[in-house]
Amino acid sequence: MASALAAKMGLNSLRRKQAKNFNVRITTMDADMEFSCEVKWKGKDLFDLVCRALGLRETWFFGFQYDVKDTVAWIKMDKKVLDHDVSKEEPITLNFLAKFYPENAEEELVQDITQHLFFLQVKNKILEEEIYCPPEASVLLASYAVQAKYGDYDPNVHKLGFLAQEELLPKRVINLYQMTAEMWEERITSCYAEHRGRTREDAEMEYLKIAQDLEMYGISYFPIRNKKGTDLLLGVDALGLHIYDPDNKLTPKCSFPWNEIRNISYSDREFAIKPLDKKTDVFKFNSSKLRVNKLILQLCMGNHDLFMRRRRVDSLEVQQMKAQAREERARKRVERQRLEREKHLREVAERARDDLERRLIQLQDEAHMANDALLRSEETADLLAEKAQIAEEEAKLLSQKASEAEAEMQRIKVTAIRSEEERRMMEQKMLEAEMMALKMADESERRAMEADQLKQDLQEARDSERRAKHKLLEITSKSTYSVTPSAVPGDVMPPDLSFSRENLSFDFKDTDMKRLSMEIEKEKVEYMEKSKHLQEQLNELKTEIESLKLKERETPLDILHNENTEKGTSKPWCSATRPWCLPTEL
Repeated sequence: MASALAAKMGLNSLRRKQAKNFNVRITTMDADMEFSCEVKWKGKDLFDLVCRALGLRETWFFGFQYDVKDTVAWIKMDKKVLDHDVSKEEPITLNFLAKFYPENAEEELVQDITQHLFFLQVKNKILEEEIYCPPEASVLLASYAVQAKYGDYDPNVHKLGFLAQEELLPKRVINLYQMTAEMWEERITSCYAEHRGRTREDAEMEYLKIAQDLEMYGISYFPIRNKKGTDLLLGVDALGLHIYDPDNKLTPKCSFPWNEIRNISYSDREFAIKPLDKKTDVFKFNSSKLRVNKLILQLCMGNHDLFMRRRRVDSLEVQQMKAQAREERARKRVERQRLEREKHLREVAERARDDLERRLIQLQDEAHMANDALLRSEETADLLAEKAQIAEEEAKLLSQKASEAEAEMQRIKVTAIRSEEERRMMEQKMLEAEMMALKMADESERRAMEADQLKQDLQEARDSERRAKHKLLEITSKSTYSVTPSAVPGDVMPPDLSFSRENLSFDFKDTDMKRLSMEIEKEKVEYMEKSKHLQEQLNELKTEIESLKLKERETPLDILHNENTEKGTSKPWCSATRPWCLPTEL
């Protein structure tokens, strides 16, 4: 029983302890953090915890912003966190943002973390178009943002497309020009390449130095009405108060610098700006929302305090921070110079190494070439030795042939002696042949005379035969059946001989015609083969250029030719009208 009671008391005590804490999520422009806070903590307690976690000492620029209804509000440092009109759903979300802006970022921002947070916040406002930025300034600011993120430009690393996923320009600027993402990237990269040697901190500071000259930089706008009921805009920044037309946030109608304002009073939702010059009228305005009035009053008080603080001697803490910042920057500068020297030496060493590697490769190539030349020389020496051996063998062969020729000459001499005796015998035989020829000539003459005698006898016999036939005709002419004298004239050639000649002439013409027909047929076959090859080439060329043809540029003749080709009625390639292409049959 006692143990159960003790356990119950311990559980209640644990619940009370748990109820004394709540979780808060702090969202910065760089990261999100969660903290466990006590219920009694005021805004300053949580603010100091977050600043310690960030290593931030320039705390007077920042604060916790939260959304409430249709406006924003800031956590008061002397008020409990849970007493503000924040969402009680855990974790409670608060935005850690710059509430006040410096007049000169380069002179006032001491710590790198302060500079970095301002850079991220101003960059976000420009991209969200809460701060108007002209196109040319947008490109330059984008190049510094790229330098801060990627470091020095390296063409081997930062190739076209490396900024494709980066949001660097306001959408208004992108939509203003007919330019592709690649064209924008080329222009940003050309500026980015000129920032070589700048560190991240230097690039971010250059970004802020350009941005602080924009008309809407560091200004908080609020809708107000003057005592006449005219709608206006009130702008609060580090330099003073500005009055704008609702349609023009760039050029104020009038301005009240902090050093010319004697007093700002607020009562019953009405503000009154009293200038130092008593001759100047008091400017009164009001806002219909109480929260907006409170926010205006906070910003006026905070910016005025910082304005006066800048014009006084820096506090000991600020002097110490600036001294440490100068030492840190000097140390970083020395370190950067050392790194630059080492980088330069490394680049020189790498170039020397590359030169040595190229020289080594060159020497290896030369050695390889020398080795190849040596191998070729050895092969040439082997070939020369082989040729010398062949020449030696040829010399031996020639010597052997010379010996054989000498022996042949001796044989020819012996043969010549024998030929002399044979010549004598031949001369004798020639004499005998001449004698025989003379005898044969005499015999031929005698036979010729006999032939002449036989011809005479034959002529006489034919004359006798003719006379006999004549007498026979005279005898038979008296009979009943007579023959026409002209039927068998002696000087007419027999019919069968004439017929034979006709047949011979016909056969000759027929053979010539067949030969001519065969030649024509051969030429036709050759032409058909050439025509087929030409047609294939034309079809292939037509297929290749068909895809490039512009239909709208076809002439009426082109259209007619295509229709004839599709129908198969185009002019054939082989026609009797062409002198070089004969018909199939004659």
